[in-house]
Amino acid sequence: MIRTKTTLIVGAGASVELQLPSGAELLTRIGQSYDFSRFDAGLQTRDSLLLAQYVAKMAQRLGKNEAAVRAAAERIRIACKLGRSIDGVIDQHDNDNLIVACGKLAIAHFICQAEAKSILRQTPRIEGDLPVQGEDNWLYQLGQLVTSGVSRSRVDRCLDDLSIICFNYDRSIEHFLPHALVMAFGMQLKEAQQIVGAKLNIIHPYGTIGRLPWQPGEGPDVEWGTEQPWNIHNLAQNIRTTTEQMRDQQQTMAIRSNMSSAKRIVFLGFGYHPQNIEILVDYSLSHEPEVVASVMGLGQANLGSVIRVLKRKIGLENDEFLMIKNTRCADMLRDFSLLLES
Repeated sequence: MIRTKTTLIVGAGASVELQLPSGAELLTRIGQSYDFSRFDAGLQTRDSLLLAQYVAKMAQRLGKNEAAVRAAAERIRIACKLGRSIDGVIDQHDNDNLIVACGKLAIAHFICQAEAKSILRQTPRIEGDLPVQGEDNWLYQLGQLVTSGVSRSRVDRCLDDLSIICFNYDRSIEHFLPHALVMAFGMQLKEAQQIVGAKLNIIHPYGTIGRLPWQPGEGPDVEWGTEQPWNIHNLAQNIRTTTEQMRDQQQTMAIRSNMSSAKRIVFLGFGYHPQNIEILVDYSLSHEPEVVASVMGLGQANLGSVIRVLKRKIGLENDEFLMIKNTRCADMLRDFSLLLES
């Protein structure tokens, strides 16, 4: 059980370990699939055909000329060649609603597809089991952290000291945790979903592709693993650009409140992009929390920059409070499990 007020910050690197696309991979797929010029040569892909259908439908829904919407998709395709992330490309064109809409539509398509193809199944193969096989994944380690040492009578408190800020569009955490409660405590899935729905404090700064059907709230929903949802255009509207996120002062305040109240901050698969750091912290934190950070894949120069940024932004003066490890997310949660449960 997590006993210290902890904020877990989850980035694309964590999704990659679940066989969901990295930011770079998502950018490449969108750029390639919006290349409608290949249709004349018979070189279209399944994704480009689906996106062409979605674009045509979008034009009808918006009362726009299809050629204009295709031109917006083409603008995204070109910008993807230089962009670092699809949300960055969309934000560069925040003055053009058609480009923004095409970008969100492509994200929704590929995230729905990625959830369906990830290692997380919709339902476990055996009732009461987990929807993912094996222990070598960070969701399994997270499940252990929140359930270990918790009695059945106190299960509704197992998430009390955990807040999550997830920069990914997928719903893997929300989908997994109820099954972890089912396995740990032998409860019915519906009861576990009610507990997670009521107690899990999770914020997606850039939105998600929609609620899972059991989650409370309003707005469109889609079941995990639905590769081609009928309401794809409605789901796309849940995606948020950086500009849209920053304009949402209520959510920004909630994110920064979770940061300032945390005694321990854990970065999991996070890319440390400046715009995302800015979302998390505006001024240096004053209470000097413990920081555990995964930095897998960072070069030495970037690693030094990340250390300086974390120390400055989080207000760390004591080097012992900053624990950095170049390892996978699953290994990091396992290796620091005693600390994270303390």
